[in-house]
Amino acid sequence: MTTLQRYLVRQLAAGIVASVVVLLLVSLGGVFADLLSEVARGRIPSPLLFSQLGLRIVVFLPLVLPLALFVGLILAIGRLYRDSEMAVLAALGQGPRQLLTPLLVVGLPVVLLIALVALWLGPLAERVARQAIDDAHRSFLVTGLDAGRFVEIPGGRGVVFVGELSADGRHFRRLFLQMEREGRVDIITAVEGEMFVDGGGRYLRLRDGFRVEGVPGQADFRLQRFELNEQRLPDPEASTRDPLAGRPSLALLAADATPRARAEFHYRLGVPLFALALLLLALPLAHSPPRQARYGRLIVAVLAYVFGMNLLVLGKAWLGAGQVPEWAGLWWLHLPMFVLATLLLWREGRMPKPRLASLGRAA
Repeated sequence: MTTLQRYLVRQLAAGIVASVVVLLLVSLGGVFADLLSEVARGRIPSPLLFSQLGLRIVVFLPLVLPLALFVGLILAIGRLYRDSEMAVLAALGQGPRQLLTPLLVVGLPVVLLIALVALWLGPLAERVARQAIDDAHRSFLVTGLDAGRFVEIPGGRGVVFVGELSADGRHFRRLFLQMEREGRVDIITAVEGEMFVDGGGRYLRLRDGFRVEGVPGQADFRLQRFELNEQRLPDPEASTRDPLAGRPSLALLAADATPRARAEFHYRLGVPLFALALLLLALPLAHSPPRQARYGRLIVAVLAYVFGMNLLVLGKAWLGAGQVPEWAGLWWLHLPMFVLATLLLWREGRMPKPRLASLGRAA
């Protein structure tokens, strides 16, 4: 690699890194706000907030990295045009096509990283996040319960108090539980008990206690005494995330896979291909005269990314619904982008021929 190519690689890499940092910070704020909303609704226990934040950022990387790659390259190449460095390179016989090698040296590792995250690391992070939430709902400790203190049940549907709590958060002594269901109030006390999960629901196995239930304002409250009682806790609100998002990529291609599962695989494969197309489009789209507005091409880049990503999401929905045949996949989107990128690169790489006849007449 020549000295000029190393210089171009550094410039392009610096633009991509700066874009990744800025977009990750912006995405971090949005993801954090979304997680706070889920914690308030009881979908996620509050002690898992920061671990879920890190895992959720990994899940969002296939959406952030293609935009960061595209925007970073547009800014870096546009700067070369604005600072007249491209004019100097053209005078040395180095046209825009000579930028293609540094472009691929910098961009292809990012595309491979996007493919790795989209096909393997992202689904793995999704599975780990969901497993952590499921395990947390089986333990009082992770839901924030502390011995000797009244604590609201996640979701705001009751209050619980325990006098003693075991190290694993499942066994307790001296319990007080108050819950509201459909206008009725249940108050339960027990000497000891434990928490367990059965069929996806969370239950309390209580021993030696009392139960009072009824409607506030009415006199028909019932009092029961029990030696052993199993009480179901209110379920946390169900997550709205796609259950296929955490399935391994190879499992999406199983013989018994549904059309929605196969559509999910085409989407995961389509994200790195979309990033590769953006990589090739960055060079011709970044061409700008020295006096052009600095961020004019940047707006075009963001709009192109939004348009392409929306088509990816719509294509995934169409595949899952059977509106697009499975053999077509998402190639109806990728092939036109690659053809357009090839034509623009060919047009961008042509060097203007000097008009010798005109120069001779002028002399």
